[in-house]
Amino acid sequence: MSRVCEITGKKAIVGNKVSHSNSKTKRKFNVNLKVKKFFLPEEDKWITLRLSTSALRTINKNGITAVLKEAREQGHLKK
Repeated sequence: MSRVCEITGKKAIVGNKVSHSNSKTKRKFNVNLKVKKFFLPEEDKWITLRLSTSALRTINKNGITAVLKEAREQGHLKK
């Protein structure tokens, strides 16, 4: 499974590592992902999502059902 947030669609980006002598080499900036379980009272079941920490903050603010609905509309979530 790739390192992609299931809610926001965030994934790793590429940039430069800059040394003290200012020489540049390629590096990867990974997403801060966490695995978290949520209970959906409407469907009476638990779901497990692989989320970025910014998506966790969005869920805390808007609620899991609203965030899941929006993610399904945008095509980030399959179910």
